[in-house]
Amino acid sequence: MCVALVVSPLSMAAPLEIVGRATVVDGDTLAVNQRRVRLWGMDAPESAQHCSTAQGARWPCGRRAANALDAHLQDKTVRCVQRDVDRYGRSVGECFVQNESVNAWMVRSGWAVAYREYATRYVEDEQRAKAQKRNIWQGAFQMPADYRRAQRAAHARPTQAESAPATACRIKGNISSGGAKIFHQPGQRDYAQTRIDFEDGERYFCSPEEARAAGWRAAKR
Repeated sequence: MCVALVVSPLSMAAPLEIVGRATVVDGDTLAVNQRRVRLWGMDAPESAQHCSTAQGARWPCGRRAANALDAHLQDKTVRCVQRDVDRYGRSVGECFVQNESVNAWMVRSGWAVAYREYATRYVEDEQRAKAQKRNIWQGAFQMPADYRRAQRAAHARPTQAESAPATACRIKGNISSGGAKIFHQPGQRDYAQTRIDFEDGERYFCSPEEARAAGWRAAKR
């Protein structure tokens, strides 16, 4: 399989182009010719991230976003135009398949959001996907950047063991296997055995009002 790094000889200032068959790393990162390319201006759910359907059921949106990207690129030549290099050494750019922007396609298809912190080019694509309730927009989800910040905060703690936090925030927000968000208060029957998994989006709350505002309902017992 022939792949190449192509730099235009016409100008030393011309952007680097990376051309070849792509391997999908996740919903917003490709590997082309042994180079990592972060798709510019868009942000897809993280691989372990879950979203909710309109009925509240959880589904693995991060994994499915990557699968959708993989299916879209299968057996096609990808041309990526580098715009920058990020702190991880990855090229950051816009990629094309048959002159169609892969970045725009991901956002327009509802598999990613416009990454407004860095660009606004795909905002209209996002608005269209949101209006049509496509994929991640069919229900509730956490913005990928917010999800990453939450994960970093969780992993920065000394431990993610079940011990209650050293604050007044002792209400446990648990998510059932069916996607139901239920909070348990100290003294309730299932409080002690309820475990909190931060990576699945579960959390502690400081009051019942805070839990309800976030979309959780009270446990019946």
